[in-house]
Amino acid sequence: MDNRASNNFMASIIVSLAIVTAALVLSSGIEDFRSYDRYVSVRGFAEREVQADLAYWPISFSAAGNNLQSIQLELDASAEAVFDFLESQGLGGAEVSVSAPRITDQHTFGFAEHQQPANRFTAQSVITVRTNDAAAVKNAMSAAGELVSKGVVLIHSYEFQPIFEYTGLAEIKPEMIAQATQDARQAAQQFARDSGSTVGAIRRASQGLFTINDRDPFTPEIKSVRVVTSVDYFLEE
Repeated sequence: MDNRASNNFMASIIVSLAIVTAALVLSSGIEDFRSYDRYVSVRGFAEREVQADLAYWPISFSAAGNNLQSIQLELDASAEAVFDFLESQGLGGAEVSVSAPRITDQHTFGFAEHQQPANRFTAQSVITVRTNDAAAVKNAMSAAGELVSKGVVLIHSYEFQPIFEYTGLAEIKPEMIAQATQDARQAAQQFARDSGSTVGAIRRASQGLFTINDRDPFTPEIKSVRVVTSVDYFLEE
C-alpha cells in the first residue's frame, strides 16, 4: 500500500509539473504570436534627376520639283549640308543612318487640271543620328537654323521628334532602393513614436517598379527616376 500511495503521489506531481510546463509554453507561444502580429506597413519613396545618356535625332528634309533627277540632286546636297553641320556640332563620330527617299506624285491625287500643284513630285529623306552625347544633340537642335540658311528644307512634325533615353538604371538602382527603404523606416519610426512602440526588424518588403520620365516637356534630356518600396516593420514594446 505504501508503494502504491508513493507511486500515485509521484504520478500526481509529474502530471502537475507537465500541466504547469504546458501552460508556460502556451503562454509564451501566445506572447510570441501577439508580438509577430504587431507590425506596421509603410511605403518609402526615392527620386533622382539624371542626364540622358542616349539620343536619337531624326533630321527630316524635303525637296520638290517636276524632275526626279533634279530632286535627287537637291536631296543629296541637303544631306551633305546635314553631314557638315553634324561635324561642326561635334557629332561627326555619331552613328548615322540615311533613309531611302519617300517620293509622292501629287498629280495622282485627283485634282482638276487647273488645280494641280506646280511641283508634281515631292520627296522626303531622313538622316537619323544615334549617339551617347545627348548634350551635343540638344545643342545641335538649337543651332539647326543654320541648315535652313543653307537651303535645307527641314520638316518638323511629331513623327520626327528626338528621343532621349537613360540607360544607367542598373548603376543607381541599389542606392535608390536603400534610400527608399530608409524613407520607409523613418515613416515607421514616426508611427511607432505615436503609438508608444519601437521599430523592429523588417517583416516583409517588396520593391516597386522603377519609372523613368522626362522631368518636364521642355527638357527631355533630363530624366526623373523614381521608385516606391513597400515595407512591413515589426513593432516592439
